[in-house]
Amino acid sequence: MNNLEPTKKAEILAEALPYIRKFHGKTIVIKYGGNAMTEEKLKHGFAKDVILLKLIGMKPVVVHGGGPQINKALGKVGKSGNFVQGMRVTDDETMEVVEWVLGGEVQQDIVMLINHYGGQAVGLTGKDGGLIRAEKMQLPDQERPGEFIDIGHVGKIKSINPQVIRALQEGGNFIPVISPIGFSDDGEAYNINADLVAGKIAEILQAEKLIMMTNTSGVLDKENHLLTDLSAQEIDGLFADGTISGGMLPKIGSALDAAKSGVNSVHIIDGRIEHSLLLEVLTDQPFGTMIRSH
Repeated sequence: MNNLEPTKKAEILAEALPYIRKFHGKTIVIKYGGNAMTEEKLKHGFAKDVILLKLIGMKPVVVHGGGPQINKALGKVGKSGNFVQGMRVTDDETMEVVEWVLGGEVQQDIVMLINHYGGQAVGLTGKDGGLIRAEKMQLPDQERPGEFIDIGHVGKIKSINPQVIRALQEGGNFIPVISPIGFSDDGEAYNINADLVAGKIAEILQAEKLIMMTNTSGVLDKENHLLTDLSAQEIDGLFADGTISGGMLPKIGSALDAAKSGVNSVHIIDGRIEHSLLLEVLTDQPFGTMIRSH
């Protein structure tokens, strides 16, 4: 930006004005994951971007993942990460690791960075204010119809109680940072896919936008071309022909559910690009993949 001429800088700032006006006072849910939360430069850039959105009147809510950090911690105790249909198999020992990595190390890292740059972040897990009620996920066995695969402490969302998020939004300039750990009625902890949590929270809060930061430029076709605009019908076709598979399954599924449930726009963007969050929210440039309900 320092190399730009003053008039060009002014044009860029002016371009942001209609978006600042449009999204002022609106909730934007951001799923934060991938390289954006492991590379130092990108981590610091993300913290500054979230604060900027807050300062210009938007209400960002961050839901974070932590796959690489969990894998690293599991490696230290001699365990490896196994996945079925994009979901992490989570036995008792893995769940302990997931809790202290997500609810402790990763969450506090994000909170501290945002606070360091002048924001006011507050870390939450599913137990805070009864935010995320969960139950054990039964994963259908695709090879044996009618049977299910036991993947341990992996939960599905039973309900979201948004009161604690709303209290933080309304009671001051706080930025909620949510770890995707849910709890059952009897206090059992469950690891929940962060994409599913972000999608459901965006639905419940009736967010203006759901932005999912990932390690690809968006949704790609079989020739690796970026698909910039997808309808529900087109996504069903991509599921059916295997174009969308693995870890993208829960991501696209929850994005589509959010779009169908009243979230005005859902975007999957490349978190490896510095300030990709600002580019998506504040510029005319089409960025990543937009998913719409019809």
